[in-house]
Amino acid sequence: MTKNDFSNSIQEASSVVGKTWPLYSFVTSNPLSGYEGTPFKQAIQEAKKYTEAGTLPSGSMFHQAWEHGEIDRDIIRDMLEEAHLYQLPETYLGELESEVYGLSKNKSHELDRLLSKWLSVFMDEGLAEWEMPGKSKGFFSAWRELAIYDRELAIKSINEIPVTADEALASVLASYTPQEYLDIFKNHIAALPGWTGYIKYRMTANSEWQQKYPITLEDYLAVRLWIARQIDVKIVADNAVDEPSKFAELQYIWLKAWEKSWQNKLAGRLYKNLPNVEIAPGNKNSALAQLVFCIDTRSELIRRHVEAKGDYETFGYAGFFGIATDYQDPVSGLVRKSCPPILESAYIISETADTGKTKEFARYKKQKEDAKLLNSLLNRLKNMLPSAFGYVEGAGLFYGCKLLWRTLFPAHSTGNPFNSIDGHEGSCAPEIHHCGQDDANVETISTDEKISIVRSAFQMLGWKTFAPVVILAGHGSHSANNPFGSSLDCGACAASPGRHNARMLAKLANQPEVRVILKEKFDIDIPDNTFFIGAEHDTATEEIVLFDAEVPESHHRLIRSLKSDLIAIQQSAIAERSGSKEGALQEAYKKVGSWAETRPEWGLAGNASFIIAPRNLTKDIDLENRCFLHSYEWEMDEQGNFLESIMQGPMVVTQWINNHYYFSTVDNNKFGGGSKITHNVTGKFGVVQGNGGDLKIGLPLQSVNISDQEIFHQPLRLSVIIQAPLFRVEEILNKNKQLKSLIENEWIYLMVIDPLTSNQINRYQNNGEWTFIAFEKSDQIIAV
Repeated sequence: MTKNDFSNSIQEASSVVGKTWPLYSFVTSNPLSGYEGTPFKQAIQEAKKYTEAGTLPSGSMFHQAWEHGEIDRDIIRDMLEEAHLYQLPETYLGELESEVYGLSKNKSHELDRLLSKWLSVFMDEGLAEWEMPGKSKGFFSAWRELAIYDRELAIKSINEIPVTADEALASVLASYTPQEYLDIFKNHIAALPGWTGYIKYRMTANSEWQQKYPITLEDYLAVRLWIARQIDVKIVADNAVDEPSKFAELQYIWLKAWEKSWQNKLAGRLYKNLPNVEIAPGNKNSALAQLVFCIDTRSELIRRHVEAKGDYETFGYAGFFGIATDYQDPVSGLVRKSCPPILESAYIISETADTGKTKEFARYKKQKEDAKLLNSLLNRLKNMLPSAFGYVEGAGLFYGCKLLWRTLFPAHSTGNPFNSIDGHEGSCAPEIHHCGQDDANVETISTDEKISIVRSAFQMLGWKTFAPVVILAGHGSHSANNPFGSSLDCGACAASPGRHNARMLAKLANQPEVRVILKEKFDIDIPDNTFFIGAEHDTATEEIVLFDAEVPESHHRLIRSLKSDLIAIQQSAIAERSGSKEGALQEAYKKVGSWAETRPEWGLAGNASFIIAPRNLTKDIDLENRCFLHSYEWEMDEQGNFLESIMQGPMVVTQWINNHYYFSTVDNNKFGGGSKITHNVTGKFGVVQGNGGDLKIGLPLQSVNISDQEIFHQPLRLSVIIQAPLFRVEEILNKNKQLKSLIENEWIYLMVIDPLTSNQINRYQNNGEWTFIAFEKSDQIIAV
């Protein structure tokens, strides 16, 4: 058997798991992304075969939705009758609830335990003080040299183990046919989806750790299968893809009814605003300021409160602000992605001292470098065996007092309430250059590239007029003692704060040469008195911080007024979010500063829809933080190119986020992160439950549930609503088979509000047909 035969089967088998991103850049993604080319119903059935995971909501989840009125009785009744089920909905709900849910026994526990042990020591990224020997040779070779010292494997001589991974696979699989390889590989890759998902990430990210210490799925399978044979564990699993059970069919009917109920409810709300959408597109000339927020569902709340406070206009745009870039930390020099993972980074944003502030920036860097050195020293003292006990005894009093303070006064324990902003933004300016540029401090991109970035943003948003102040607000979050903290940052920026991109776009839009050409060539006239400012929205506390160090004196009065309003906006937004005005803001700061807080904020829990339309369609409607909102004016997009970009990029990313939350909810043990209470960080990149086992691949229980039994996130697939001519949307789908596949395979639902037919709302069917949604004057849906 040739190596190529193994490689092809391994490549195909790897689709059974998605990628697992590291904690420091935790990306919410579809754990079944390898199945997106197949129908959702088929995908979850096969995934269940290999992972033994729950892939549909449980009876208790449906019961909760039913009790809260989230499933329309007429819809579920009609769907049940279509399936020739004629009893009352409550009867079938009772059947769903009677099913016993519990953790299934892991038949390969010992094998999984041994593999997890070896993977954790090999893939460690600096947490362990003593490094596994021979790591630079790769996982299989390093394991082979040390395996003889593992008493559980009972290996007498290294010569018992083949020299290469390929030879080991050939040895173990000698008695199996090539037709059996695929199923064997799928079973063993799916056995530890967290670890194998992280191997997939390492292989594609080609990080510094992967370059130094390479590991592949072939290495993993070679070690796993050789150990399996050595400890007498079955190579071939006893599983098969059966037809969906009656119970699973019933679950799927209830899921579809739940989703359609939400779609009709949302369509009914939007129907009220359809007359406003018919107004000619354009922006208010009277707006004092315009604020651009990320499309993130958490922006929906703050946008309503901004608009209600004064003469302000808001827009929604993907939080990386159209700049496919990485960001280089000014102190550590580390580079991390700051755009969606589906995009290849073209640029790097770095920091240089602002004009006249060289000393301040140098002072900041020195302080950070000293703090980094001190932390490194303290960590070594804690982790090294000779000094660990003495360190604990000597520093115990200090740390005891610190823990007591953080316990009693969490709101005052973090210093700056913004952990993602440490003050250097006021003394430095962002610079942009191409990836691979030797001098990171020299802005090297051409004027044409700058214009392209700014123009795309304006045209994508449908911008026609500009206020005196334009705020570009990225977003980040803040929490203490939270391994999954990056999951609360910007999903469009690969779990990085969005301020770097926001500041960069603001700087480009302020450059005179960019404005001149935008006006001369593209009829985009930015008034001389318009100034762009980068900002960051803290989604945990609703605070908006402006990076306004370079604002001209002519705008100071307006900025002071805006800042005053932003304080009031923060208070009102927090009050609505918490359901209480009294002490709500203080409680928010207390939660983000508490080292014992399991839920600093809800993140994107509740997300269910993505709306691509003018703000007039959604303005003044409380969407309950459940909708991604992307500004779009179809009349300014004659060829549909901008809509196509939104559907290819943000729509796919929001589908990833939506499915990440869906699967983390329906089976938090297999697809989620389990309870935070027993989390332990391993290797600096991942979390395990307790003292070992598989890496957790999804969101913690506390991020999707109110309690162990009661869900907060409603596990519904993403419903996309676009206001654009129907024929244009069809053209885009016909050009992009992958997008069409996502919709026809029901990973995404699609509704289109067609302005050419009086904004008629149409729902896409997976057979390629469209169904018209009609309303009575009472806004009740009468036909679907």
